[in-house]
Amino acid sequence: MLKIFGGIAVMACVVLTPCAHAQTRDYPLRPVRIVIPTSPGGILDVVTRLMAPKMSELMGQGLVIDNRPGASTNIGSELVARAAGDGYTLLANSQPLVVNPSLFAKMAFDVEKDLAPVTLLTAAPYVLVVHPSVPAHSIKDLLALARAKPGALNYASGGNGTNFHIAVELFKNLSGAKLTHVPYKGGGMAMTSVLAGETEITIPAVASALPQIKAGRLRALAISSTRRSSLLPQTPTVAEAGVPGYEFSAWVGVLAPSTTAPALVAAVNGYWVKAARSPEVASRLTNDGNDVVAGTPAEFAALIKTELPRWNKVIRDSGIKPE
Repeated sequence: MLKIFGGIAVMACVVLTPCAHAQTRDYPLRPVRIVIPTSPGGILDVVTRLMAPKMSELMGQGLVIDNRPGASTNIGSELVARAAGDGYTLLANSQPLVVNPSLFAKMAFDVEKDLAPVTLLTAAPYVLVVHPSVPAHSIKDLLALARAKPGALNYASGGNGTNFHIAVELFKNLSGAKLTHVPYKGGGMAMTSVLAGETEITIPAVASALPQIKAGRLRALAISSTRRSSLLPQTPTVAEAGVPGYEFSAWVGVLAPSTTAPALVAAVNGYWVKAARSPEVASRLTNDGNDVVAGTPAEFAALIKTELPRWNKVIRDSGIKPE
């Protein structure tokens, strides 16, 4: 029985391997859909749409962007996790991918088992900003205010589990600051609330906040990544400014269903990496405050494996619950 089974297994490999090679060689034969599990206008949407024309040029097929927001990106992510592994349905996601397994008591898919990392495209720093009425011109000033009046300062996010939310929760976790979370339906609304003085603090992407900072409508206190941003070179990092160990960069990565053959994953990776590293795309990404990564599937898989326990600790310590 074992010999027969083994023979069948070998025959299956012989039969399937040429098909897999043909599938990879001919890919793509039709437009490719990439699911964005957030509303239009966020970092996932912006980066993907910026790259779409170059991707279409390289593939000789259209890149169809499909926004499927909901459940902190879980709805769109599950759609891709359950899709056919043929390279024609992909997912763009960010930190919620590695936060949600700790945030939600039950997930309809397993991040590591049901999705195959294709490439980490970009990483972008955020900037901690306050309304000009807040008497804080540095992180130390902000921490002093927070200690003097615990919970009196409100920070705005785009909702539970979003990048804005977890970036500030990490800040609270490392600094001990008592800040009150005010969730909104999207990062744009969160920033609008601080501009209007409804809340005092938020932490948007540097590029999106830059016009308001230059106009004096927001005050930048610190950059979230480990190095300063070229867009705000005089603004220190959070770690430099008094919270050692703090680091947050909003990354954008592409994934496929886990049933996608490794050779096909490599082919898909090749298109995205070539597009991201092309001079016209790379310069636009950099001008928008993104660092171009465009790495291998293995590198992205390693990041996911590292990030899952990191955010599990932050979620557990902070007691964050889904909306």
